[in-house]
Amino acid sequence: MTKVKEASVIQANKQAAFNECPVTYVMEKIGGYWKPIILFQLLSGAKRYSDLRKGIPAITEKMLIQHLKQLEADNLIVRIAKPVVPPHVTYSLTKTGANLKPVLYAMAVWAVSDSKENSKVFARNLKNFPGIH
Repeated sequence: MTKVKEASVIQANKQAAFNECPVTYVMEKIGGYWKPIILFQLLSGAKRYSDLRKGIPAITEKMLIQHLKQLEADNLIVRIAKPVVPPHVTYSLTKTGANLKPVLYAMAVWAVSDSKENSKVFARNLKNFPGIH
């Protein structure tokens, strides 16, 4: 990864938006393609790395590892490693991460109402949203 020039105007503007706009704050934490999907997978409970890989088959190992580290650094998930061979690592939501459940649910509800092609499938899957019903 390239080093970010801390003194650039773009970085100053980004930091100002991060400090002043709550939506920017949220998007900095959970934005991107994979982070919400990882968080969604963990809504139903702790999962091992291999379970996350199976639950998100399209993600590469590099991206999964990278995003798990970012989510952990942002205190949204916790990584628990047991000192055994082979390694036994589980990931689960922190309290802060679990507090995102209504946000993710709202995103799913919005998808049902906005999508023309997939609204029926989305609505059917919404009934299985972890921890809502």
